[in-house]
Amino acid sequence: MPDLLLEIFSEEIPARMQRQAADDLQRLVTNALVDRGLTYEGAAAYATPRRLALQVVGLPGRQPDVREERKGPRVGAPEAAIQGFLKSAGLASLDQAKIEKDKKGAEFYLAVIERAGAETIDVLAEILPGIVKSFPWPKSMRWGAASERSDSLRWVRPLHAIVATFGPETETPDIVPFNVDGIAAGDVTRGHRFLAPGEFRVRRFEDYAMSLERAKVVLDPARRRNIILHDAKDLAFAQGLDLVEDAGLLEEVGGLVEWPVTLMGSFDERFLSIPPEVIRATIRVNQKCFVLRKGEALTNRFILVSNIEASDGGRTVVAGNERVIAARLSDAKFFYETDLKTKLEARLPKLDQIVFHEKLGTQGARVKRIAAFARELAPRVGADPEKAARAATLCKADLVTEMVGEFPELQGLMGSYYAKAQGEDAAVANACYEHYKPQGQGDYVPKDPVSIAVALADKLDTLVGFWAIDEKPTGSKDPYALRRAALGVIRILLENELRAPLARIVDSHYNDFAFHAKSLKKTDGGGMVGVSAVELLEFFVDRLKVYLRDKGMRYDLIDAALGAEAFADSEEKTVAGAPLQDDLLMITKKVEALDSFLATDDGKNLLAGFKRAVNILKAEEKKDGANAYSHRHAPNLRIEPQEHKLAAAIARAREETTERLAKEDFSGAMRALAKLREPVDAFFDHVTVNAENVDLRLNRLRLLAELRRVMMGVADFGKIAGEAGTA
Repeated sequence: MPDLLLEIFSEEIPARMQRQAADDLQRLVTNALVDRGLTYEGAAAYATPRRLALQVVGLPGRQPDVREERKGPRVGAPEAAIQGFLKSAGLASLDQAKIEKDKKGAEFYLAVIERAGAETIDVLAEILPGIVKSFPWPKSMRWGAASERSDSLRWVRPLHAIVATFGPETETPDIVPFNVDGIAAGDVTRGHRFLAPGEFRVRRFEDYAMSLERAKVVLDPARRRNIILHDAKDLAFAQGLDLVEDAGLLEEVGGLVEWPVTLMGSFDERFLSIPPEVIRATIRVNQKCFVLRKGEALTNRFILVSNIEASDGGRTVVAGNERVIAARLSDAKFFYETDLKTKLEARLPKLDQIVFHEKLGTQGARVKRIAAFARELAPRVGADPEKAARAATLCKADLVTEMVGEFPELQGLMGSYYAKAQGEDAAVANACYEHYKPQGQGDYVPKDPVSIAVALADKLDTLVGFWAIDEKPTGSKDPYALRRAALGVIRILLENELRAPLARIVDSHYNDFAFHAKSLKKTDGGGMVGVSAVELLEFFVDRLKVYLRDKGMRYDLIDAALGAEAFADSEEKTVAGAPLQDDLLMITKKVEALDSFLATDDGKNLLAGFKRAVNILKAEEKKDGANAYSHRHAPNLRIEPQEHKLAAAIARAREETTERLAKEDFSGAMRALAKLREPVDAFFDHVTVNAENVDLRLNRLRLLAELRRVMMGVADFGKIAGEAGTA
């Protein structure tokens, strides 16, 4: 079957755009083909700094013929309806339509539309120009004389040529006949800009890829990355060193070269007095080079990746990089040594000049809030309150240092270095760095109590603040990374197994927040203004669901754990309007216990029995009223032995689950419920609930209502999906 080869050749495509551009090209072309009835066996897209390429294999030679029946109006319908039908069906008159009868015998017009499939190469010629012209680059440009026209082609960089061939592998393919803004598709491409700049003709993908290789172009970006990584490790090994791997840098460098050549350079050892992260950031950001280590220590060597095979073996290229890196490291050393001359607390007044958010005040005001908050949280997490407050006071001071001004990604880390240098307690210094953690799904969670207190204070202050001014995430938009902050709080609490009543904490912090943020006012009764702690807590619960679902937990079990009547029946139902289910660790442990219980036969069968009971109760409550079975059943009306056994089992389960839940022994509460399985099964097997005797019927329904209340006291089993369906 025929294959498509497409290459779009241009000036430099930014490395950060290449992966997405290749994916977009494949998606746009294959979707357009499928929309036109053209299926394919496989497709793959590639990107280099100067080209996007696509191979689609196993296409048919032509579209399938189409036969469509389109129902029209009834015979005798108004003329306007008739004309609309003829126009939509492409018929000249009703003589070209058929007359059919529907099930009721009424006659209607039917158009049979038959279209012969087009040749695939013609379909390609139709769809490819539009894809090129409307390609979704994040940024694009016009160039040359055509740039004066608003309708001229826009591309990421000036577009020079298009290769588009189509045909079976046993024959010479045809050129797909189309052009874009005067650039006609052909079968001629070019090699490496410097090593093989000449043009050459290609036929299909295999020939194209091999020809590019001979012309010093490695088409596949994954292969370029592998070459760089392998050669860099070999160079390092030859010197007894190890490469400090960097996946992000490897991706970027792989997008900067078409013919990767790895080389090693060095810098003066005196720069090793700078923190290793600074050296790495300087070399990475400014020269896109990899650093090397010996054991755990950074060395004065680096790996660079060139796009040429130089005649002098790369000495000139290496020397040029060494000169730039030496200059950059000299600047970094100056910044570092200059920063060390000023204590962190002496920098705090400058934070009053940095606006955190126009409605939330300055970084200085925020630091004061975080310090007070960290002191308050410290006892909950086992931290020293004074150390927590000290760390929170200093944690943002490095924002106004020379080094962080040059490398913003080092904020926190440099604060930690400077805190250690000025003799701060180790826990305080570490918290200056770790309070930003975790910053992503793969990042680690702080374990030291002082770091935990400051990290929680920082993240919760951010969340309370933006909720207070009603700047919450909407849809996919989250400009202040509030979802990440909430997930950070969740991970810190769960992975350190910390108990924290979030509703109380959030609500109390708002008062302190309002005190420092002059634009916000305290209410007479306290609590968050305009948006309650409940809403923020709901946001935490939603993030918890996502977190647990990613861990393999069932979404319905989280809703079940949160819906237990044991919470709803509490005398103290709310705190400033927030429900008591604000202890994320407790919720998680309950979900885990529920998950384990439902994995057993007892759990599955009891769930089915519960749902059966609830379905019966719901049906009968429609007749008798919602509160008809709220009273306890009458023991003297139990006449079947299965009724006595179920009543006794419910009483034992009520006592045991109450005791277990009071101790937060959720697994024990589930084990207590498991004892209900046998008497519930026996009850439904031998007892008729809707007995003819009115008193017996009412009593049995009340007994089932007691079963429902006992189980709902542990979890809302009605929210759990199961074989018996939802209640």
